[in-house]
Order: sequence, then structure tokens, then C-alpha cells
Amino acid sequence: MYQQEKVLPFGGNENKGKQVSRMFDSIAKTYDKINHFMSLGIDRYWRNKLIRSIHPFAQKLTEIPINRQQKGADILDIATGTGDLAILEAKRLNPKSVIGVDISEGMMAVGREKVAKEKLDKVISFSKEDATKMTFADESFDIITTSFGIRNFENLDAALLEIRRVLRPNGVFAILELSEPIVFPMKQLFRIYSHTFLPLIGRMIANDKNSYDYLVHSIEAFPQGEMMTEIVKKAGFSKVSFKRLTFGICTLYLIEK
Repeated sequence: MYQQEKVLPFGGNENKGKQVSRMFDSIAKTYDKINHFMSLGIDRYWRNKLIRSIHPFAQKLTEIPINRQQKGADILDIATGTGDLAILEAKRLNPKSVIGVDISEGMMAVGREKVAKEKLDKVISFSKEDATKMTFADESFDIITTSFGIRNFENLDAALLEIRRVLRPNGVFAILELSEPIVFPMKQLFRIYSHTFLPLIGRMIANDKNSYDYLVHSIEAFPQGEMMTEIVKKAGFSKVSFKRLTFGICTLYLIEK
């Protein structure tokens, strides 16, 4: 068991998956506003970096369909939340389909409203799924993504094996996750910000101190960089690379099956 799997939003004996689902249901209505505020809008830049990293692969499927009735990639966005990344994928990657999955119905309800407003209903759909035991058939997707959600998985190893199962041969898996800077003075400044201002913002705007305390501790506990690379390789993926963004506050992993 990895350290972040022991970090729980509310403590007690209830398993992490149920607690995370309950936590995100409770903050779903304010999640987008607080997320953009806390990151000063940089989260949008990070998502765009992920999109650019997988664009060449998606473009190949758009131009040269192989044994397909329709051009474009089948994309799965895990821990989709309110659908920000799924919407970007639908707009920028010209996919055949995008399925956003999450364990929080509250977050996906907000996502469905956003998708309807963007008139992307024919491309994007949502489904409640546990990342450790998904209902999709083997090799169902060309591209799998997850942004700011993998540290919330109850069992990281099981989820990675499941992601590999539903990813097609030569498919790509991209992870965007918050991380701790490793160099002075950003490491020290991030510690001050995360332990002082994040919980304060949670109390003032969302009236939810637990969720933002959990955010801080789950970031600190999550394996980063080279350690995360080794965990992904252990799950059987062939190629793994990573890039630290914005002084290491966020890390982008690009993984091939």
C-alpha cells in the first residue's frame, strides 16, 4: 500500500473510495471556481500541455483509420470530475468518442451541464466507474487520460493494471497530477502556501476544511517523478516519461502500452 492510499478525507474505517466520492459530491458545485482560484488559472495551462502531448497520436487516428468504421480516437478520461479535460479533448482532438468516468455523481452532474452547454453531447458521455474494476471490454480505448485524480485512487496498482487492460496496443495514457516542487525556494514556498492558504481558502469559500486538508496531504504522500515512473513500469507499460511543470507544482506523465 502506498502512502497516499492511507490518506483519507474524513478518517475512520470507511474505505477511501467511498470517502473520496462523498467528499467530491459535497464540493461539486464550488469545485471549478475554487480550483481555478487556487491555481491562479494555471490549471488550464496544464491541461493544454497534456492535450498537446497526446495530439500527435490522436491526429494519426484521425488521418489513417485502421480497421475502423469511423475516424478518430476512442478516449477515456478517468476521474473526469466536472469534465474540463474531456471537453478539451472533444474540442481539440477530433475524437470518435470521449467517455468521462468518475466515482462522484455530483461532479459528473456538473460536467453534464457543461457538456450540454457546449453542445458536445454527441461526443462526450459520462459513466460512474471504479478505476480498479471498470466495466469496459479489453482494449476499448486508444487514449486514456486522468487529471488531478490519480492520487485519489484507493488502489493505485490495481487501477494501473485495469487501465492497461482497457487500453489498446500502442495506446497512450497521460497523467496530470499535482506534485511538490523539489528545488529551493519553490519547495519551501509551496509548503507555506499549501499548509496555510489552501485550508484557509477551503474554509472561507467552500466551508469545507477537511477536503482541502486532504488535498494537501494527498499531494505530499503521492509518489512523484522517478518513483511514479517505476510504479507505472511495474504495471506492464512499455514507455514512461515525465515532465515537471511550473517549477514542479504539477507533473505530466506520458505512458505507452
